[in-house]
Amino acid sequence: MSLLYKSDPQRGQRWQQLFAEQAAEIAFHQWPERQHGDDIRYLVAWELPDNLLQRFPKLEVLFAVSAGVDQLNMAAVPAHIPVVRMLDPGISRGMVEYACFAVMSLHRDMLRYRQQQQQGVWQSHPLVPASRRRIGVMGLGQQGQNVLNALQPFGFPLSAWSRRPHQLAGVTCYAGEEQLGEFLAQSDILICLLPLTPATEGILNQSLFDQLPRGAALINMGRGGHLQEADLLAALNSGQLSAAVLDVLQQEPASADHPFWQHPQILLTPHIAAATQPDSAFEVLLANIRRYERGEPMLGVVDREEGY
Repeated sequence: MSLLYKSDPQRGQRWQQLFAEQAAEIAFHQWPERQHGDDIRYLVAWELPDNLLQRFPKLEVLFAVSAGVDQLNMAAVPAHIPVVRMLDPGISRGMVEYACFAVMSLHRDMLRYRQQQQQGVWQSHPLVPASRRRIGVMGLGQQGQNVLNALQPFGFPLSAWSRRPHQLAGVTCYAGEEQLGEFLAQSDILICLLPLTPATEGILNQSLFDQLPRGAALINMGRGGHLQEADLLAALNSGQLSAAVLDVLQQEPASADHPFWQHPQILLTPHIAAATQPDSAFEVLLANIRRYERGEPMLGVVDREEGY
């Protein structure tokens, strides 16, 4: 059997080494050296090649290299081919690290202190105790739960919102459109960890910002498509929001004239919150391939109606 990898070529070299060492019976190929073949049964990819089935007529499973699949053109994948998200613990660790960094940067007012440093201003500001800084997480998938668990020791009041009801120790959980406003009203720092679907596209907009406490801050670790960028600028300029930490944009990389580059209340990073780590991801991928070959359910199979 053969597997084709179509993503970052440097990581691909490590993937190739791991397959050679631990699963030599699976022939490993990399794009673009290999672009066709009726022997390819598994495709591991960030984005799809065009003419998918014409290139690989015997493809059986599509494995995404990411935890989300919104970058994949699902309409180009026949219904009989399962699409599987990457449940890499390395991604989860990276997301937790970034979320903690972003929350603490906003909680301790580091964007303002950074601006003061650039201006040569030595001035302290009152410290808000963690017990009075309310953190709200949008999205209660595995990443959202991991982030909430990591934030608990700091003593922040924690809440979360998702489409369906959940229960999580130490977290006030809200669900559905009818409870969104109540959730937002007590989120001083809002973290977006939602999957990007037609229902969540553009959800970070003026209407949502207006329901947050005045002076709240935003962290977007989901996708750039969640955020209406002009609405964020308006909310920052009006004082409705005080700051934002953004790891994703609608168009990446940002253009040279993008207003976020120089905005003093925005901390912008180039989609680096987390990345698939070949060593840990390989174990997850290989275990799923083994499940598939035994006729067992794979972990992380995407529900196409839900979009994740």
